[in-house]
Amino acid sequence: MSIHRHSFETSEAFLRWNEGREGKRELVDGEVIEMMINVSRAHVKLATALTVALYRHLDTSDFDIGSADFGIATPAGIRYPDVFVDRAGGTPRDLAAHAPILVAEILSPSSLAIDFGEKAGEYTAIDSLAHYLVLSQDEPRVWVWSRGEDGSFERPVMIAGGEETLHLRALDLDLPLADLYRGIA
Repeated sequence: MSIHRHSFETSEAFLRWNEGREGKRELVDGEVIEMMINVSRAHVKLATALTVALYRHLDTSDFDIGSADFGIATPAGIRYPDVFVDRAGGTPRDLAAHAPILVAEILSPSSLAIDFGEKAGEYTAIDSLAHYLVLSQDEPRVWVWSRGEDGSFERPVMIAGGEETLHLRALDLDLPLADLYRGIA
């Protein structure tokens, strides 16, 4: 990961500048961060399994479901999570979600501190967000941050084991970890 200084007046300016460029980068506190573009087979399989499960269970007239190539605006800039759920209603030319409900990151050795630290703080500061997930790519283990009844995020809960189920209250959805991790761990 490398960092480059650029000056952008808005997140939208960064998105337009970044559009069509080779490679992957995020905007964090005014810094353009070049991201790793190679991931493991387990990472790809888990991201795909989560995306497919969300597509199967959510009404796509109400929700847009996507992956790492679509932006999420955070208070610090623009991130590209591994999987997201956004409220439907954006325009075809949008480059970022307008009301994300769920954001998921899959752990890599190089992303551990960022996914549990910076990104957790940035994502949970998004008003529309109800769930932030961090998924292990090595074993059936998910950390879940969920917005409570009072509107604030509860402490993260770890769900571990192939017999466990991930409950996403805001989406009225239960996802068995055995299904998500089939063929992975």
